[in-house]
Amino acid sequence: MHSRANSTAGRDVAYVLHPYTNLKRHEAVGPLVITHGKGVRVFDDNGKDYIEGMAGLWCTALGWGEERLAEVAARQMRELPFYHTFNHKSHEAAVELAERLVTMAPVPMSKAFFANSGSEANDSAIKLIWYYNNAIGRPLKKKIISRHKAYHGVTVATASLTVLPNNQRSFDLPIAGILHTSCPHHYRFGAEGESEEAFSSRCAEDLERLILAEGPDTVAAFFAEPVMGAGGVIVPPAGYFEKIQAVLRKYDVLLVADEVICGFGRTGNMWGSETFGMRPDMMTMAKGLSSGYLPISALLISEPIYAAVAAESDAIGVFGHGFTYSGHPVPAAVALEVLNIYDERDVLGHVRGVAPYFQRRLRRFAAHQMVGEVRGVGLIAAVELVRDKASRESFDPKAAVGPSLVARAQENGLILRAMGDSIAFSPPLVLDERDIDEIADRFGRALDETHGWARASGLM
Repeated sequence: MHSRANSTAGRDVAYVLHPYTNLKRHEAVGPLVITHGKGVRVFDDNGKDYIEGMAGLWCTALGWGEERLAEVAARQMRELPFYHTFNHKSHEAAVELAERLVTMAPVPMSKAFFANSGSEANDSAIKLIWYYNNAIGRPLKKKIISRHKAYHGVTVATASLTVLPNNQRSFDLPIAGILHTSCPHHYRFGAEGESEEAFSSRCAEDLERLILAEGPDTVAAFFAEPVMGAGGVIVPPAGYFEKIQAVLRKYDVLLVADEVICGFGRTGNMWGSETFGMRPDMMTMAKGLSSGYLPISALLISEPIYAAVAAESDAIGVFGHGFTYSGHPVPAAVALEVLNIYDERDVLGHVRGVAPYFQRRLRRFAAHQMVGEVRGVGLIAAVELVRDKASRESFDPKAAVGPSLVARAQENGLILRAMGDSIAFSPPLVLDERDIDEIADRFGRALDETHGWARASGLM
């Protein structure tokens, strides 16, 4: 870890409030200061290189140093550095990007609304769901369901959908009207001898019971990530979304696909919805939309939702929602160039080519004494650590085994993320097999070091 004597690190500790950080500990240890990046690697202020095994925050799909994106941003800054989409105003970048995304959608969509983050896109979806149901004369149909271990953002409303303790603890969340149903993690929550299909049926039955208990006339929507990201990279079990969607159709409950992590090739298709047979009424997206180079997100809505929202805005006189930076021309132009690069370089074909090797290399760790499960699809995966392999007993959270492994990985030049004792991998989509080998080798060293420490400490 870097010394407080480092000027950047010292100023950081003095002035920056860090997300997802133990703030008191940060005062003592300070930050890892990253100065530049190239391809799948980033470099600190001592010149040490790290493979960015999380693509930053699941987002830098094209890796670092993509000059075309810098050039497009500079050109747009000179031509039109800012304009908005309020009050019948528009500009070419927003129009072209909206058209492109609606055309790319895996199911028919009508309109795109732009925001600045996945949280804002999901928050906007919640507001539109309420607005829509008021517009069509269903003022009671407002409750929204997410799943245990879901992650949908950190605004007041989306953090209520995010069912992870630290996103709600001490924030007075969740708010009223947000409901939670079963987490579809077969390894953790499947009964002994229960097949994935049977477990999926049980999850669907749980959802139906919840809807019936609340009253179908009060339940408006169900939010779901195709693969649950920050909750532990949880891949849905066989038959899951088919069974869940049958329940949603039965009770006229909208499906919102949160594609913030899964969209733009991460699962081996352009959309996670395609990978798992989802047919959403709304879709949210961010991260890979600009490869993380500039903040932008989008919400796509279907024609029936748009028609009702448009009519209600006419009755009221205005659609009273939007952000100053909705459809900002610079991020919109960069996002368009990112989509061009995805097409021109066949990034999706590349993902399909390297993903099987990526999954095979990581799944070798399933034999390790400290590993309970390796799971994933495409170029997203997790390795779950366990205290006892046979019983699947987890470590005491206070032991912080997952974070300890991630710290050792960083020492070995690999940046990963611990969600409890599940270690996430989400590298840039442009990595090759040599990069995959290096990720696996560096992780293997960190895993062995952590195993030795855990045994010596009496944790196993």
